[in-house]
Amino acid sequence: MSTPGAYYIPSKATWPVLATGGLLILLAGFANYLNGASIGPTMMIAGFAIFIVMLTGWFALQASESETGMYSKQVGISYRMGMMWFIFSEIMFFAVFFGTLWYTRNLSVPWLGGEGIGAATKELLWPSFEAGWPTNGPAHLGGKIVDGKASGEFEPMSPWGLPLLNTLILLTSGVTCTWAHHGLLAGHRDQLIKGLIATVALGFIFVACQAVEYHEAYSEMGLTLGSGIYGSTFFMLTGFHGFHVCVGAIILSVVLFRSSVGHFKPENHFAFEAAAWYWHFVDVVWLGLFIFVYMI
Repeated sequence: MSTPGAYYIPSKATWPVLATGGLLILLAGFANYLNGASIGPTMMIAGFAIFIVMLTGWFALQASESETGMYSKQVGISYRMGMMWFIFSEIMFFAVFFGTLWYTRNLSVPWLGGEGIGAATKELLWPSFEAGWPTNGPAHLGGKIVDGKASGEFEPMSPWGLPLLNTLILLTSGVTCTWAHHGLLAGHRDQLIKGLIATVALGFIFVACQAVEYHEAYSEMGLTLGSGIYGSTFFMLTGFHGFHVCVGAIILSVVLFRSSVGHFKPENHFAFEAAAWYWHFVDVVWLGLFIFVYMI
């Protein structure tokens, strides 16, 4: 047990060194892969495996320290401040991408069409250019394949259908996550576990639906990463969000496992709180995506 008011200082750990080594090997493998080296994929797999081992060992150590009462209130405050700053950095991460979308759609494209100074940009670009959104760029860039060649034509993603379904799925997962939290605070472990199971399942269903959406975009709509600025911004925003949903679902899976073995108490459950904060952040970002990427 920690002394009241004392700050817990962990002993020397090799986990940070292992994390650095794993990420370095992963990055080196990716660089080799991009340059066509046959060893690239093997290095990437090895680096990723080392990173997963590190996560498993380091988080198991942290869980053990927490459950044995080694963390004081001051340590809990430090964890909360760290998570707040992490989520703030994630907000800035997505703010950059939203800013890119806004700048491109509301400033760059109109400027290229001659708005503002009234420059004759069609003579500088190509005669068929139209300053509208969504835009692809040159007619030969990406799009549907016609007679073995890229036609440049694509369909913008509609907000209805799978995107709307995914919105309902993610909003529902936010409700089940909150329900699980209330169960934990009330000491109802059965409610906690059921709520987490529902949240994790909905999270992975969201990812599966997004995979179906991407397959449809590529195979039927001609919408790809190569479809000009609309395609690149669409996949950049939705792809990074999908990655965050995967990470959040994995974190909640770990929380579910810990809950099933009796971890977390109403007065000591920051790991659950951190996962819930992250999940609600993912929910809010998706609402912004649905409005500004799909609807507008």
